[in-house]
Amino acid sequence: MRKLTLSSTLLLLLLLLVPILVSAECTCSDESQDRDKAKALKFKLVAISSILIASAIGVSLPMLGKKIPTLRPENDIFFMIKAFAAGVILATGFIHVLPDAFESLTSPCLSQMPWGDFPFTGFIAMVSAIGTMMIDTFATSYYRRSHFNKALPVKDDQEMNGVHEGHVHVHTHATHGHAHGSDAMALEDSASSFELVRRRIISQVLELGIVVHSVIIGVSLGASESPKTIKPLVAALTFHQFFEGMGLGGCICQAKFKSKAIATMVLFFSLTTPIGIVVGMGVSSFYKENSSTALIVEGVFNSASAGILIYMALVDLLAADFMNPRMQGNLRIQLGANLSLLLGSGCMSLLAKWA
Repeated sequence: MRKLTLSSTLLLLLLLLVPILVSAECTCSDESQDRDKAKALKFKLVAISSILIASAIGVSLPMLGKKIPTLRPENDIFFMIKAFAAGVILATGFIHVLPDAFESLTSPCLSQMPWGDFPFTGFIAMVSAIGTMMIDTFATSYYRRSHFNKALPVKDDQEMNGVHEGHVHVHTHATHGHAHGSDAMALEDSASSFELVRRRIISQVLELGIVVHSVIIGVSLGASESPKTIKPLVAALTFHQFFEGMGLGGCICQAKFKSKAIATMVLFFSLTTPIGIVVGMGVSSFYKENSSTALIVEGVFNSASAGILIYMALVDLLAADFMNPRMQGNLRIQLGANLSLLLGSGCMSLLAKWA
């Protein structure tokens, strides 16, 4: 599956970094004094099952458009569903991921030089957003050049007219109509094909940003041995993954992947956090969440993830739909989309109280 190579490689990289995260010594105190391994294990098992189910349901819901006509992309309600999902992803980047990155990279457990002398969190997020934009534009422009050159026919009549100025070409109206119709169809097919590839790029880059954050929160939850810490996180992360899955599922649905690719992406998203929890459980006996190495790695990856999610939500999801001529010409869709955006971002922001 070449399409998922980037996400798969990054997940493997994060899992390989776990031994490094746990090897450094911590000079700060542990986060909790009320450890109870047996009780914490029960909550972790509940978290694995509930997050797995919620993730699978959330990412699969937008795909029900194939079965439910109301949820199909050509209907007005789909704009509102996408706005809600984009609000969820935007709030995830701003409210959940970016503050975690700030907390990690400004921790007193890190040395003042260089971490206290420069705002690395904002810088990494900015570089990540710019990098996402570059990947987005280079990939789409490459496809535009390669595909459009093949799709558009050579206009022999115009070329011949430039060479033989005195030669009169006689065409019937039927011939003109056929030629113009063929050109129009070629342009339309190229435009729709280009849009499809762009949506596939968006869905893959978006999943990459979500996966980075999901692995980190999974490892953190799995490594904790405090029931008081884990208990509120179970419900909060279940809803978190459900809403995040809806946002990703909407993008996957519009990308029109083949069934095998859709199943792989759904499975990949659904399993990421549970796998992170299992890994965290495996290293919980010697994991030091306040070690300098753990804080730096988590902070850097969370910062990069935040940059990706914020860029994707604002540019590729919200701007594309809110500037759509169909929405611009319909006040009812505009109001509905704006309300859905506020609702999605509000619900996800509210979860920050517990997670």
